[in-house]
Amino acid sequence: MSKQQGGQRKGKTSPGGSKKDFKKSYVKGNAPFRKSDGQQNKKPSNPDEIRLNKYVANSGICSRREADVHIATGLVSVNGKVVTEMGYKVKIGDEVRYDGARINPEKKAYVLLNKPKGFATTTSEGKGRTVMDLVANATTSRIKPIGRLGRNSKGLLLFTNDDIIVDKFTNSKNGVARLFHIELNKNLKLEDLKKVQAGFKVEGKLITVEEISYIDGASKKEIGLKIKNTGNTIIRTIFDYLKYEIESLDCVAIGHLTKKDIPRGSWKHLTEQELNTLKML
Repeated sequence: MSKQQGGQRKGKTSPGGSKKDFKKSYVKGNAPFRKSDGQQNKKPSNPDEIRLNKYVANSGICSRREADVHIATGLVSVNGKVVTEMGYKVKIGDEVRYDGARINPEKKAYVLLNKPKGFATTTSEGKGRTVMDLVANATTSRIKPIGRLGRNSKGLLLFTNDDIIVDKFTNSKNGVARLFHIELNKNLKLEDLKKVQAGFKVEGKLITVEEISYIDGASKKEIGLKIKNTGNTIIRTIFDYLKYEIESLDCVAIGHLTKKDIPRGSWKHLTEQELNTLKML
C-alpha cells in the first residue's frame, strides 16, 4: 500500500475529491461541543403572572404598545404603587389601576343565578356547598356574587367581575333595589308593618327599607319587602327586633331582573338589553 493510498484512507475526502462521512465513536471527552439554546437555564413561566403591558391591553384600554407608553409616563399603579418598569409582571389577583380607575384583564361576565336552599354565598373553600359550585361552568372569568343570601335563603343572586356594576350595588346613596318574598312564622301585625315603613332605630342605628306590604291573595304571614342593602342581615335584624321568625326568604327581583325562565338552581347570562338597563339604574 502506497503512502498516497494510506493518506486517502485516513483523510476526509474520497479519491474523487468529494467529502465522505465517517462514523466516529464518541467516548468520554470526544463528544462534540453543542451550544446551549438557552432553554435549559430558562426559568419556567409562572401561569399566575402576566406582563403589566399585556394586563393593561387585555383590559381593553389600549394596545400593548400604547400600554408601554402609559406605564412609562406613570399612569399605571400596582397595589397602590406606580410602576414604570418595562417588563414588570403582576399576579392576576393584584390591584392594577390605570389613571386611578381599577382595571381587569378578563372578559366582563354577568351571570344571574336562581339560588336554591343549602348553598352558602361565599367564594371561600371549605364551607361545604357554595353558590360558586352552581356557576362553576358559567364562565372562565373570575366572577363573584354581589351581596349575600343566607344558606337557607333562595332566589336571585348576580355574579360579575365588573367593578363598575359592583359599585352601583354597593353605593350607599343609590344602590340597586332587591325585592324579597318573605314568609313569617305568624301574621305580621299592621302596627309592625307601619313601624317598618316609617323606619326605626335598633341599638342607635336607623333601620329603613324601600317598601313593605302584604302580598295580595296570601295570608298576613307573607309579605313583600324591598331594600337596597346588598346583604340580607338587615331583614333578619328587623324581624328579630319585632319578635318574628323568618320561615322562608326568597329574592324574587333585582332591579328589573326577575326569575322568569330561570329554574331553581340554574343560571343565565344577562342579555345586552338587561345589562344596559342595569347600568342606567
